[in-house]
Amino acid sequence: MRPRFLRHVLLFAASALLLCACHGKDDGSPPGGSTPEAALQRSIDLFKAGNFSALWKQALPPANYATMRADWSREQQRSPAISADDRAKFTAAMQQLTGKDAEKTLFNQWQPRLVRIEQQYGDQLPVLISVGGAFAKAQVKQNQNLSNTEKTVINNVVDTLAPWVQQAPWFDQAKARQAVNIVVAMARQLDLKSPEQLRTMDFDTTMGTYATGFAGLKQLLAIYGLSVDDALNSIKLTPASNSNGHAVVRINYILLGKPLSTESNLVEQDGRWYSKDMLDQVRASHQRLIQSTLRPTKNTTTAPGPAASSAPGKV
Repeated sequence: MRPRFLRHVLLFAASALLLCACHGKDDGSPPGGSTPEAALQRSIDLFKAGNFSALWKQALPPANYATMRADWSREQQRSPAISADDRAKFTAAMQQLTGKDAEKTLFNQWQPRLVRIEQQYGDQLPVLISVGGAFAKAQVKQNQNLSNTEKTVINNVVDTLAPWVQQAPWFDQAKARQAVNIVVAMARQLDLKSPEQLRTMDFDTTMGTYATGFAGLKQLLAIYGLSVDDALNSIKLTPASNSNGHAVVRINYILLGKPLSTESNLVEQDGRWYSKDMLDQVRASHQRLIQSTLRPTKNTTTAPGPAASSAPGKV
């Protein structure tokens, strides 16, 4: 479930714009919102606070939220074994990132590489970025799991970010040193001792690690000129329609000085409003998980009947 779960987080972040993060606590408020605008605004506020655990609880009706958490635990149990080679690579990387004088050691390693990359590819970077953007948009177009609204949001963000990516001072030595310091601080805060530790985290603890990662990402982007705070603070919500339990809210925002907009579809359930795309995706993910556990194994020779659960494996 994790890859799809991360995609849900990132897509919803794109709709509300990017994230800033510092893990918070659930405030005990009822899920959804009393109006479509209130539901969406509360989701945005939770993004701003980096409270991803509370965000999921707010974004889904109670029954769907309980099912999603149960699916999360089931996916954890289906995870494949970690190879000795992968475990060794993980341990070595974390030791390098969190060791004594890691900041100095890593920068000394990256500094000559940065110079070499600039010499080899600096002039080609605009072309490479343009090709990468075109490839990303092609992948979005072909992705059948994305709604048309999601595709529009992602394509608009790609078009807006492309000029910034082409002009950002990626090869600046002082900024590179700052970036290394942020990555090291983030690794130390995560304090991961083994890949198995990631597998045994409960849902809320995992949401805390996501928050830490997004907090570091926000700082890294700011170094190179992209302020997530400015984008988040520019969001304005406007009701577009509301009829028969379905509503559309227009989201206007400014990204890197460019005005952009998208729409969010919401549905009413038990007197509360929820994001339709989020709810549909979580329900579809649950159905895929159920189908995968009911799929018969290739070696079965029994007569038709209830299929046995598939062997544990990570989705």
